Amino acid sequence: MELVITNIKGKETSKKVKLDDAIFGIEPNDHAVYLDVKQHLANKRQGTHKSKQRAEIAGSSKKLKKQKGTGGARAGNAKSPTRVGGGRAFGPEPRDYSFKLNKKLKIVARQSALTYKAKDKNIIVLEDFNFETAKTKNYIELLNNLKLSDKKTLLVIADSNNNVYLSSRNLSKAKVVKASEINTYDVLNANNLLLVESSIKEIEKTLSN
Repeated sequence: MELVITNIKGKETSKKVKLDDAIFGIEPNDHAVYLDVKQHLANKRQGTHKSKQRAEIAGSSKKLKKQKGTGGARAGNAKSPTRVGGGRAFGPEPRDYSFKLNKKLKIVARQSALTYKAKDKNIIVLEDFNFETAKTKNYIELLNNLKLSDKKTLLVIADSNNNVYLSSRNLSKAKVVKASEINTYDVLNANNLLLVESSIKEIEKTLSN
């Protein structure tokens, strides 16, 4: 697939770039995408949920009433899960939700996500650029020039760039990542994928089998 390179003013240039079909044009694997997104969201979970069981409730362990002869059901102490103020039966415990996936599966998932973006024509290739200062208005101006101010965007840069990253940080719908850190969830979560020209080689290097 060939795409025209656009400058930060939103104007098409005379240059074109070819996207590798082995990464941007494969047969998408939906199950690999599902697993990679599931892992990404699971790894973000804190897992700090906790409720007190009967052994952790403060209170007396005295038997509430005698076992027989009251006409009612037998009762233990006030910390029983069946009583108001008692412990929680089978309540949540702190746990780690993360799990591992094979590297090859994650690569296929990311290739699939990029392929979907390419098929939907939601990829824009930008000329290499930099901001002189880290100001949010610089990034807003870039999005306005590309007519993407109301869209979720993911900008992929070749290497760390503090001015570009800091300029986007206050915008809820904009995200900037390095090519080596691209992931399936971020690609699919964005309406439009913005690739800086120099980042394409890094993506192909990272995701080549």
